[in-house]
Amino acid sequence: MSPLTPEESQRYKRHLVLREVGGQGQQKLKAARVLIVGAGGLGSPVLLYLAAAGVGTLGIIDDDTVSIDNLQRQVAHGTPDAGRPKVESAADAVRRLNPLVTVETHNKRLDPSNALDIISRYDIVADGSDNFATRYLVSDACYLAKKTLVYAALGPLDGYVSVFKPHETQSDGLPYPSLRCVFPEAPPAGLVANCSEVGVLGPVAGVIGTLQATEIVKEIAGVGESLAGKLLIYDA
Repeated sequence: MSPLTPEESQRYKRHLVLREVGGQGQQKLKAARVLIVGAGGLGSPVLLYLAAAGVGTLGIIDDDTVSIDNLQRQVAHGTPDAGRPKVESAADAVRRLNPLVTVETHNKRLDPSNALDIISRYDIVADGSDNFATRYLVSDACYLAKKTLVYAALGPLDGYVSVFKPHETQSDGLPYPSLRCVFPEAPPAGLVANCSEVGVLGPVAGVIGTLQATEIVKEIAGVGESLAGKLLIYDA
């Protein structure tokens, strides 16, 4: 791990004096590569807080463009960004917040032809997608690539967060569960409505995305107790 520069030491000094992080933890954050799947309601707070925390490289994958009705919850984007690719708008937001962070943009949809290749380039994956097909694709690719997945999902007034790392073992010697251990298959089509149909309370996306970012920082820096093997449920 490379040492922190004077500029980094100044920027991250609240982490450096935090006993649970300190210099070694901040160096781990600097060396880390995190992929954020989706630059929307969850991805926005995740990428902003990870950038602020000094995660060295952030990858953002999304094939969508910013629209005005996104802005009620997708706080990485602004009104002038309407019509722009979300990855470009999100990358600009990261650079404004912390120019010391490297941003890698993937203006495409994650699909079976590219998922394993893209995910293999990163240490940790944050799933901020909004559909079951992508969630299972991300989970399966992380399983095959042996990458830790920090998972989150939103409902209209609720949300869910967990950490899936089945490539590591628990204290009893058994592997940690994967997404498919908890949810073996997606619900039937049409059973769960999406946010365009039922809506979502904007700040709930912020709460869940911030919890997701916290778990990512914990996993990288080795802080506290992992959510692996647990499912956090938030009901507003």
